[in-house]
Amino acid sequence: MKEVYEFLKKCGTYYLGTVEDGQPRVRPFGTIDLFDGRLTIQTGKVKEVSKQMLANPKVELCAFDGERWLRVAATAVEEPRLEAQKHMLDAYPSLQKMYQPGDGNTQIFALENGTATFSSFTEAPRTVHF
Repeated sequence: MKEVYEFLKKCGTYYLGTVEDGQPRVRPFGTIDLFDGRLTIQTGKVKEVSKQMLANPKVELCAFDGERWLRVAATAVEEPRLEAQKHMLDAYPSLQKMYQPGDGNTQIFALENGTATFSSFTEAPRTVHF
């Protein structure tokens, strides 16, 4: 899991896929954190992506570092603890202009039952589970 975290952190931007009414929805994301032994992401409860993950928690992330790409399939599980919100916002101080722990909008999702596949054009794919 740490390798997945480090890869996503290095990339800075990854793409998060959700489903809404049977239609895939993909958007750029930039938050990734390790909290309490789990990979977590952050969004706002007012956003459509939040509603999509609550309705169908199956998500997929994809990132490319210029040489290799990573795909992560996981289940997004809401992490309600204020400590998780604080940990994330401490890691991303620029978000503190829009989000604060306990503001009623900040939302953390843990990625559980994850399958991460590292791929490139020059190496065989390698899969890890977390």
